[in-house]
Amino acid sequence: MKKNYNPKLIEKKLYEFWEKQKYFQTSIKKSSKKSFCIIMPPPNITGVLHMGHAFQQTIMDILIRFNRMNGKNILFQIGLDHAGIATQLLIEKKILKKNKKNQLKYDRKYLIKKTWTWVEKYKSKIFDQIKRLGHAIDWNRKKFTLDSDVSEGVKKAFIILYNQGLIYKKKKIVNWDVHLQTVISDLEVINKNIKSKIYYIKYFFYSKKCFINNKNYIVVATTRPETIFGDSAIGVNPQDIRYKNCIGLKVIVPIVNRIIPIISDIEVEISKGTGCVKITPAHDFLDYKIGMKHNLAIIQIFSLNGNILKKLLIYSYTNKIENQYNCYIPLYFQKMNRFLARKQIIIYLKEHNLLDKIKLLDSSIPYGERSNSIIEPMLTSQWFLKTSIFVEQSISTVLNKKIKFFPKKYKNMYLSWMRNVEDWCISRQLWWGHRIPIWYDKNKNIYVGLNKLDIIQKYKLKKNCFLKQETDVLDTWFSSSLWTFLALDWPKKKNLLKKFHPTNVVVSGFDIIFFWIARMIMLTTHIIKDKHGKLQIPFKNVYITGLIRDEEGKKMSKSKGNIIDPIDLIDGISLKKLINKRTKNIKNNEFKKKNIIKNLNKLFPNGIQAFGADSLRFTCTALSTYSRSIFWDMNRLQGYRNFCNKLWHASRFVLLNKNIMYKSNKIISKILLLQDKWILSELQILIQNYKKFIKNYRFDRVSYLIYEFVWFKFCDWYLEISKIIIRSGTEKEKINTQNMLMYILKTILKLLHPIIPFITEYIWKKIFVLQDNYYKNSLINHNFPKFNLKNIDYQSLEQMNIIQNFFKEVRSIRNSMKIKYSKKIRIFIKNSSQKFLLIIQTHKKFLKNIMYLKKIQIFTKVDKKIIKKFIVRKISECELLIPIKEFINKELELETVLKKIKNCFFKIQFLNTKIINKNFLKNAPKEIVNKEKNKLNILKNNLKSLKSYKKLLLSI
Repeated sequence: MKKNYNPKLIEKKLYEFWEKQKYFQTSIKKSSKKSFCIIMPPPNITGVLHMGHAFQQTIMDILIRFNRMNGKNILFQIGLDHAGIATQLLIEKKILKKNKKNQLKYDRKYLIKKTWTWVEKYKSKIFDQIKRLGHAIDWNRKKFTLDSDVSEGVKKAFIILYNQGLIYKKKKIVNWDVHLQTVISDLEVINKNIKSKIYYIKYFFYSKKCFINNKNYIVVATTRPETIFGDSAIGVNPQDIRYKNCIGLKVIVPIVNRIIPIISDIEVEISKGTGCVKITPAHDFLDYKIGMKHNLAIIQIFSLNGNILKKLLIYSYTNKIENQYNCYIPLYFQKMNRFLARKQIIIYLKEHNLLDKIKLLDSSIPYGERSNSIIEPMLTSQWFLKTSIFVEQSISTVLNKKIKFFPKKYKNMYLSWMRNVEDWCISRQLWWGHRIPIWYDKNKNIYVGLNKLDIIQKYKLKKNCFLKQETDVLDTWFSSSLWTFLALDWPKKKNLLKKFHPTNVVVSGFDIIFFWIARMIMLTTHIIKDKHGKLQIPFKNVYITGLIRDEEGKKMSKSKGNIIDPIDLIDGISLKKLINKRTKNIKNNEFKKKNIIKNLNKLFPNGIQAFGADSLRFTCTALSTYSRSIFWDMNRLQGYRNFCNKLWHASRFVLLNKNIMYKSNKIISKILLLQDKWILSELQILIQNYKKFIKNYRFDRVSYLIYEFVWFKFCDWYLEISKIIIRSGTEKEKINTQNMLMYILKTILKLLHPIIPFITEYIWKKIFVLQDNYYKNSLINHNFPKFNLKNIDYQSLEQMNIIQNFFKEVRSIRNSMKIKYSKKIRIFIKNSSQKFLLIIQTHKKFLKNIMYLKKIQIFTKVDKKIIKKFIVRKISECELLIPIKEFINKELELETVLKKIKNCFFKIQFLNTKIINKNFLKNAPKEIVNKEKNKLNILKNNLKSLKSYKKLLLSI
């Protein structure tokens, strides 16, 4: 082993070695081995991976490697997601930038061709990133959600659900992105809190005889006056006494003069605005719900690009067009942009004395995550999946503990959503994605099938008949919800499905429990059956991780310029390159760009050093708490880089002191010393707790325990003691200690391998460098250490704990008195327990060696005058006395102490004067006054200690 640890020299070579040896390939042969499988949540093809991916994938790889070492047949399945909206938007921007074209000037075929070029380029980039992290993935089984076999599986699932009457097409209100021109899911909507205006509009009663508070109108509060053309009713709460007499009356809608009723509904908030709300079913989700209950007309006023229509589209809830209203919008407002229309409507209302007032308020406005445009609730014709059929089965699998959530708190979140689930809109108005396998003839009759030929054969149609495929594609989440079985080759091949399904665990974020986890449970338990015909679950466990945030607790995003590329942490990056990477997506916003640069200069003045993949993996493991937010910490990354360095140097020591005469590293139990029994016992406790915490997905606890064992128990204690034994012990003790060091090191490497695979594999190979099977002797193929209760010696644990406390106190005295560790001193013990005395007598030689002691003497009775010449320290087991005269120069020490006393005295005088000063007390902030008072108290205590020490020196 080289003197210094450098991950750059070992990590890439080792991964190439693992791949060459085909260690990650999965066996599908019949075997008595239990199987363990994780299907990786497929990262989006839109770009390179970020810290969230690195974090979750590291957790998965730990589980894969751990279970492989525990004798299971494993499969870590990789895949990438086509990410419909995000990818199409990205490619459209690239086309626009290069060719100055917009979407209307090129066709589906052109865009898909360009997108596949992008996919092939970024596939390799993402896969290379994953390899750099060290993941044990079967690379022969790479999947992409638009691969032909996956696409066939998606169509098959759609056809099954359609034929069961679970998929239907209907005009409903959805989240419509006017910029992207497609429906989007709730996950792709960001609610921003902004200052907006609320407008109070007068709606006059249709009957001139109606009055409320001596006024022949009611005032309706709204934040969206532009939807006034779509009003179907005015809503009040039935418990609102102000409007009890108004229910059932009719009012006139301003501008269009439509006559609409005043209805009562419990959903209307009494305290909101005036307590009167305009009901616009075609352009508000709550209004749509209220309108359905009261069978109101659904009046669509916007075109799909967010402009006012020329002619209103009016529907009932049975989708039949109603003709009872005037369908035309005033000419002035036709084809006007929705936000311009808002301004012009307010001008009109002011001019006609129909506007009561305008107020400012804090509002939550929905924006499209991708387009950053305000989302418009819109009535459109979409494909839906009935979800009520799945609810009972999906809930029972979790209640019956067939599927378990870790942490448990997310189980209730899942159940709450399932009990309130609504039909799922599965269509998107895109070109990139799984095109819906529906065809129409000239009469708009619907046919469903895998392809045109399949439909002709299935429905016995003429070969040259007219069939046009549905232009919409499926929601990306639809194919994702089938992922556990599509990734295992369903429906064509069943071998892997039988062996690895249901999968063991899915690792995911809390933000997609509803959109992905719940839907996988719904569809898998409905479609997939085992060999006995029973419905299968997609996975046995759900481990929900927190969300990785930056140092300031902000969510990482490209727009904020705070995304961390894992490769930058592994290989390092200069400040200049880092600035360029973080700001290249920030355009037309110099203020934001300057802030990002300023922040980067503060955080990384010298860029980011190369930490290596192992340090990054250990950090991810340590941060994987049950918390909802995980704050990235560069200091912890540095700390785990130091840990890898510590392991490297400890391993070098063990290898340099390897007993070459004993290849078996056999430990002679008859001559085990106290420290040997202790370290073996601590090791067994570590193995026991490691397995317990892995089972409960407490990777943070695992990392803490193994860090503590390696750094403090093995390196700081056992290794240091071993140096003394190797230097001055008997030949048998020396050989046994050398073998014990090798045994402990090998066990540590096995325990650490799932977390930090590169450095552990490298050191492992160095252990066997002279053996015949060196080349193929890989740590990943070795068994994980087994726990054996018989190997725990509780007496040695207790004794060693007492000795460690004794040692720490002696070391503390040495530090405080600046006694060199090479200088041997005498220790006297007084008022000790019988147990402590017995330990001292039994291990006196050992204690003298490890503490560099000249003598350990027990005092029974001591003259008080003699005691004054000792430094006395009380610990829980006894009192320690060290003769001060033996290791100090009395005159020199007195001179130093007198200087310190004088200095301390002047500081106390200065602070006393300051604190009694009335002006200071009056003008200084309380925190400053308290700070100065604390300083004074500390100085007084220091002075007291110094005077005691002076007294002690004078008595010698």
